[in-house]
Amino acid sequence: MEATRRRTKHGANGKPSEERKEPAQWGRAWEVDLFSLIGVIALLCFAPFIVFFFVMACDQYQCSISQPLLALYHGETTLLSIWAQAPSFSWSAAKLYSIWVSFQVFLYVCVPDVTHKFIPGYVGGVQEGARTPAGLINKYEINGLQCWLITHALWFANTCYFHWFSLTIIFDNWIPLLWCTNILGYAVSTFAFLKAYCFPTNPEDCKFTGNVFYNYMMGIEFNPRIGKWFDFKLFFNGRPGIVAWTLINLSYMAKQQELYGHITNSMIMVNILQAIYVLDFFWNEAWYLKTIDICHDHFGWYLGWGDCVWLPYLYTLQGLYLVYHPVHLSTAHALGVLSLGLVGYYIFRSTNHQKDLFRRTNGSCSIWGHKPTYIESSYFSSDGGVHHSKLLTSGFWGVARHFNYTGDLMGSLAYCAACGFGHLLPYFYIVYMTILLVHRCVRDEHRCSNKYGKDWEHYTDVVPYRLIPKVF
Repeated sequence: MEATRRRTKHGANGKPSEERKEPAQWGRAWEVDLFSLIGVIALLCFAPFIVFFFVMACDQYQCSISQPLLALYHGETTLLSIWAQAPSFSWSAAKLYSIWVSFQVFLYVCVPDVTHKFIPGYVGGVQEGARTPAGLINKYEINGLQCWLITHALWFANTCYFHWFSLTIIFDNWIPLLWCTNILGYAVSTFAFLKAYCFPTNPEDCKFTGNVFYNYMMGIEFNPRIGKWFDFKLFFNGRPGIVAWTLINLSYMAKQQELYGHITNSMIMVNILQAIYVLDFFWNEAWYLKTIDICHDHFGWYLGWGDCVWLPYLYTLQGLYLVYHPVHLSTAHALGVLSLGLVGYYIFRSTNHQKDLFRRTNGSCSIWGHKPTYIESSYFSSDGGVHHSKLLTSGFWGVARHFNYTGDLMGSLAYCAACGFGHLLPYFYIVYMTILLVHRCVRDEHRCSNKYGKDWEHYTDVVPYRLIPKVF
């Protein structure tokens, strides 16, 4: 499948140099080595149990990680006994979750965005995504902010006036809902897997590795769709899980108020910092179409199950922990957490804004008061088309190649630090995000190396560090 094409190398700021031949490999891995296969099978087998373990550690062991492990080691309990003590699947939870997902589908498909007409600076409505490896450009209905606003307006209307349901409804059904999210996660992943074989949306953007486990986990179709507007990748990345993130935290906060008669400043801090992150995601949803999730990942179990289960359950561990262990932060601790979170967000957003501004103006802009520098390159899509790109080397992108991830990690650490230092469980998030983002760095750079060839080598010479200058 690797086609050899002639490409022209450009130096800094667009000066051409020698021609070269490079394999036009672009996108997800085309061959699966033994190490990758072992990792895929391990994730498929153990990721669901990791989610179950953390949830049950809070439910049965007051959020202690060591106690259930020691109990298993000493034979005081078994996985079957822990499983037996877990609240089982319930039809009331299934009804609740079905209403939730159906409502988000309705908002996504049936309610075109109007908020971009009234909110200055917000980009919504129909937007174009990035070019796919097959050379296609898909259109998307960007209405995530509108979906979030409508959903939360109904939540607060219930809180203040209607009282249709208890504010603790999510926490009270948290474990039964776990079974529901798993059912949807596996169902949509399996459907996408079979769809790629039977009726793919764009056959040219499918990638079959010959390994069924890798295909199932990492996906085959690039942009599976039903109809014109229901895009699996955008919906599951940006609707049920992320819209619910802030509602889950609000339910945790309501449960803390119910149990203890007050809300701690740590719970407020977690709600505020994570709400900023969620709102940033929806405000910049049109920009998100240019990120690795949409531009390069195929849709499989990694995104389908991950967005249905992993995201809502493990990204909200801090709030869950604070229900079981309310922590009141000292003024200095609270200010430190807030500062770390806000500085991290500033770096994350400013870094992404610089690249977005650079792309939108095709380099005709100012970054940190100067005209940006860049390395101009070219690449090929599988349809044989030649395309040009500019690799930014100014601003934060001259500090490190993924400095937006550095800001993201600072924010992630702030969420965890808001929980104090009594248990390890809330710090799982920063450990996971570090592994995820470092892996993304390596994966993205492997893709860029294949896509841009020697132009990428030139870029890494100019910007030698990935995340932290002088360190990594």
